[in-house]
Amino acid sequence: MKTIWHSLDISLDQLNEIGKGTMGEYLGMEFTEIGPDYIRMMMPVDHRTRQPYGLLHGGASAALAETVGSIASALIIDQEKQICVGMEINANHVRGVRNGYVHAIAKPLHIGATSHVWDIRITDDDHKLVCVSRLTMAILAKR
Repeated sequence: MKTIWHSLDISLDQLNEIGKGTMGEYLGMEFTEIGPDYIRMMMPVDHRTRQPYGLLHGGASAALAETVGSIASALIIDQEKQICVGMEINANHVRGVRNGYVHAIAKPLHIGATSHVWDIRITDDDHKLVCVSRLTMAILAKR
């Protein structure tokens, strides 16, 4: 399968370095896999990502989805000439999680010249679906 990425010269270590000093680092997000047309991340379910009932916070799921989808778009564009910014995100929370990790996979639904749309599925350690998200990214000329 042909890759969708602008450069094949990116490692998981480099991706994880990008997140230093960001919300992703604070929430414990970590990139775990890059495939030809998808990217994966994981995030712990702990004191940083739980809501008062002890379940994974929906906002933490949305932050995970936006992070993995935003970086996926950044890997497609020519970063010398373009930037990508989030336009819209939605998230349907279908299962609660109390501990362990959640795992997000972002796959493109649309890769256009001015927008990207990502399907992001978040599952628990048992591969049960936790959240379904769709992220739309705007692709802009760099100023």
